[in-house]
Amino acid sequence: MKKGEIRKQELISIAYSMFIRKGYENTSIDEIIAEAGIAKGTYYYYFPSKEATLEAVIDMMIMAEVEAAKGAIQSQLSVPEKIVAVIASFRPGNGEEGIAEAVEADENIVLHDRLNKRIIEEAVPLLSEVVREGIKSRIFKCGQIEERVRMILILSSAVFDETHFSENDVIAFIDAVEKILGAKPGTMEFVRKLITEGDNDENR
Repeated sequence: MKKGEIRKQELISIAYSMFIRKGYENTSIDEIIAEAGIAKGTYYYYFPSKEATLEAVIDMMIMAEVEAAKGAIQSQLSVPEKIVAVIASFRPGNGEEGIAEAVEADENIVLHDRLNKRIIEEAVPLLSEVVREGIKSRIFKCGQIEERVRMILILSSAVFDETHFSENDVIAFIDAVEKILGAKPGTMEFVRKLITEGDNDENR
């Protein structure tokens, strides 16, 4: 990696840490520059605006999510569990919710749409690989794999990106995924337990 690219990655890492620690809105370009110990001109050489820095930070997060998804695919999880693990890999990690909220702000709507498309592009081939494994194992029975996977990702985002979702939402999601993949009823039922356990952990 060239020296300039290394410096750029260092700036992205610094911005990521500050966005996590202070929040995107509460972090100024001057603070990033001070933390990095560089001249203002050096910062603007790599990033024309704070929004461009945010986009680079999100890109770094997506690549980390891709690696996490690949790890889930290579794991000893069952095929249905891999489906959930890959989808979960593309959700914000601990402390990253504030960054995700910044992207979802009205003023960043173009960036939000572009990054959503990017996540779909990265996730579809990985999730399709798991579905093919499930078809080979006779757990799933379906064609149009990429199209079905894209539907599941969009449905997952629509249901679980909301702050609150009901038990009926979860039941409907499980039923829809089973039907989309041609799975036997109950194949994805473990998802309800995972969500219930997650809610209990948050309330402790």
